[in-house]
Amino acid sequence: VQLVDSGGGLVQPGGSLRLSCIASGFTFTRLGMYWVRQAPGKGLEWVSRINYLGDSTDYAESVKGRFTISRDDAKNMLFLQMNNLKPDDTALYYCATQGFSAWGQGTQVTVSS
Repeated sequence: VQLVDSGGGLVQPGGSLRLSCIASGFTFTRLGMYWVRQAPGKGLEWVSRINYLGDSTDYAESVKGRFTISRDDAKNMLFLQMNNLKPDDTALYYCATQGFSAWGQGTQVTVSS
C-alpha cells in the first residue's frame, strides 16, 4: 500500500491550493479516504473524509465551506481543493485510508503574507 501526497506550497492568505494523493497497492475503490493535518507544535487534526462511493463527504468545522474533497477512481487519486486559505491552515497535510491504516508522506502547506 502506498499513498503519495503532493500539491502543497507557500500561498498568501485568501489564496488557493489543490492537494493530490496517488494511491497504489490496494483496491482504491473499496475504501473511504481522509485528509488529516498537523500544524507546527500541535497534534493531528482530521480535515475531511469521503466515502468509497464518493457520494458522501464530511469536513471539520474549521474548513467547512472553504475546502472540497473529491476522488477520481479511474486514476486512483484523492484531492483536496483548498480555497480562501488562512494562516491557521498552515500544516503538514496527509492523505490516509479508511481506518488510518496507511498514510501518505505529507505535503507542506504554508499560508503567509
